[in-house]
Amino acid sequence: PALLRKLLAKKLAEYKCDTNEAICLKLVRYPEDIDDESTTFHPEYSHQLYGDDEVAFGYKGLQIQLYYTAGNLSTLFRMTYSAKVKDSFDFVEPDDVEGKIREIIPPGFCCGTDDFVSLLEKEANFRPFGSLLHTYTVHNVEEGDDFTFQIYKADMSCAGFREYHERLQTFLMFFIETASFIDVDDDRWDYFIVFEKYNKDGETLFATVGYMTVYNYYVYPDKTRPRVSQMLILPTYQGEGHGAQLLEAVHRFYCTSPKVQDITAEDPSENYVKLRDFVLAKFCQGLPAFSTDKLLQGFSEDMATEARENLKINKKHARRVYEILRLRATDMSDDEQVREYRLEVKRRLFGPYKKNQRELTKMRKYLRPEELASHVSQMDTQVQHEELERSYQQVLGDYRRVIERLAQA
Repeated sequence: PALLRKLLAKKLAEYKCDTNEAICLKLVRYPEDIDDESTTFHPEYSHQLYGDDEVAFGYKGLQIQLYYTAGNLSTLFRMTYSAKVKDSFDFVEPDDVEGKIREIIPPGFCCGTDDFVSLLEKEANFRPFGSLLHTYTVHNVEEGDDFTFQIYKADMSCAGFREYHERLQTFLMFFIETASFIDVDDDRWDYFIVFEKYNKDGETLFATVGYMTVYNYYVYPDKTRPRVSQMLILPTYQGEGHGAQLLEAVHRFYCTSPKVQDITAEDPSENYVKLRDFVLAKFCQGLPAFSTDKLLQGFSEDMATEARENLKINKKHARRVYEILRLRATDMSDDEQVREYRLEVKRRLFGPYKKNQRELTKMRKYLRPEELASHVSQMDTQVQHEELERSYQQVLGDYRRVIERLAQA
């Protein structure tokens, strides 16, 4: 029996598939894209649908095809496989692979190529939702051509936008690790969408590039604090600078409103922080308070005030921008300037450690010696210095990358 169980387990293991590989996504402009494997891309995540292992059981050669028309995101969904576990082992149930996808894609999708192609033909009628905020071009070196992109602000009152957004948000599950769908009935949400404007057979068409959702929090007594919630540039467009264009356009949009206090972000990812560093530093470098001579004198209230009043940047972010721009202004061959910069940044980084020291002083009053010993070892001064140096080097590396990008902008 043990051997049989082992053999059976081995046989059943053949019916396991990596769902990140099995899910095939496409943004389709032309009918020939449907069978062209080079246009396929795959999710980074599928754990929200298929568990932490990101595995589906019950099929061999599983393909979960989710193809979208490039503009309106009309959807083709179908599942193919070479063998099903039920055919060989009728007592074993496969996972409900299809049901999991149906939970996140809205109804109205098609299952056949012919229906999908007829939807593709209607793409010429698709137009972006809402109002145009910004137009920009990106030069493609390979094709030796400039491509045009536009950013629109939309809301749920735009005809057809609710249904379009339901299709668009499915991408979040595949590319944002902790994604969740938002309550679109709450009218405090703003939506910003990036489209590519392109020509096909003499007609102007639009393709979806990415989007951002922003929630307008109320700040007493009469202000709002827009908070960036979700941001996604679709994989086929990543690395072309669209994230920076989108964040800049959104900042500019809110900067014009006297009701806005400042702009924040909800649980920002590492990549988002890098992007924000670049955009905010680019904005602030033109402000008088951030001139080279003032940067070398240290962080000032003028910097915080100008950043807030002109660009809706809060004090914490203004301080970070100051450190980036001061590093750029620092003469690295001048030991005194370098030393001053290092101490300035380390003083800020030391904040949490100082808090630990204050807690330790309190603990001395109340804890028994053996309890205190474990806390003291956690806050050992040598370890703190090493951690501080590590944090400083990490920050320096991050800031240098921003400065390099600023030089290319």
